[in-house]
Amino acid sequence: MNKLSVNLRVNGRGYDLEVASNKTLLEVLRDQLNLPDTKYGCGTGECGACTVLIDGEVVNSCLTLAAAADGREIRTAVGLEKNGQLHPVQQAFIEETAVQCGYCIPGMVVKSVGLLEKNPDPSEEEIRHWLEGNICRCTGYEKIVDAVKSASKKMASAEVKAVG
Repeated sequence: MNKLSVNLRVNGRGYDLEVASNKTLLEVLRDQLNLPDTKYGCGTGECGACTVLIDGEVVNSCLTLAAAADGREIRTAVGLEKNGQLHPVQQAFIEETAVQCGYCIPGMVVKSVGLLEKNPDPSEEEIRHWLEGNICRCTGYEKIVDAVKSASKKMASAEVKAVG
């Protein structure tokens, strides 16, 4: 198998790697960079467990070749916290008890962050539409939607305080 040199910037840290040309970003994140927060679910882009942000865009890492991410900024759920502080979406998932088994949660959190970065004040309908494609078998989605709404309000409030 052909090996390619790639430079990935993951969660703010640069990595120069040799990867097989057929390796997905998911495989590289989990196996080479030891970042197990990005989950393997279906391997076909249907479940959303592997969701990451690449240059701010929501992407299924199981469908993205690692070579296609060369030179790009990748954020996983672990990379959302800053200086030991959880991202407001992560905190809201805890506060709203939107976590049960936890398997889908990193992908749900990352996808929710992607939404709020594009639309800081989404309607419930927009949240539900945005989260389509991320499957959760435990929560029934209500608490997840509540967590995204709560995070949206907290982020808006924090922005107002920062400006004022």
